[in-house]
Amino acid sequence: MQQIEKAEFDPRAQTERTWPPLYVSARTDYAVRAMLAITADQPRLVKAATLAAAQDIPLSFLQGILLDLRRAGLLHSHRGVDGGYALARSATAITIGDVVRAVGGALTTVRGLPTATATYHGAATGLRDVWVAVEEAIEGVVDHRTLAELSVPNIKDELAQT
Repeated sequence: MQQIEKAEFDPRAQTERTWPPLYVSARTDYAVRAMLAITADQPRLVKAATLAAAQDIPLSFLQGILLDLRRAGLLHSHRGVDGGYALARSATAITIGDVVRAVGGALTTVRGLPTATATYHGAATGLRDVWVAVEEAIEGVVDHRTLAELSVPNIKDELAQT
């Protein structure tokens, strides 16, 4: 099984311009890493315990994530000694946005509600348009990047061509 490294950050690192942080939950990060690892092991079935150990994800937490991914139609599960998980459709047909929504719901919210339902009055009337534009920008990235594009063999092929 391919090891998909978890992100490591240097909290002291500064860029020229400091941007507000984008919050990605551990659940979302784990789900995307799990789907990439399953993609890398196609067509073999991947057991939850093997996936959890390879990705350093707590097994009980991962099992809930895998259940959400299966319910969303992104994974098939196969029972038995030779069972495990496999993609429910081609890696070219599953976007990062599909995975994020399967485990976390909406991509963005305003005060815990869908971005499109935000309403403002007076001086803040135009603020809803800003939040909708932010949501559309995020969608523009995650809904146009597939598991196949991010899979380890594809990235190695792209690096070799440069």
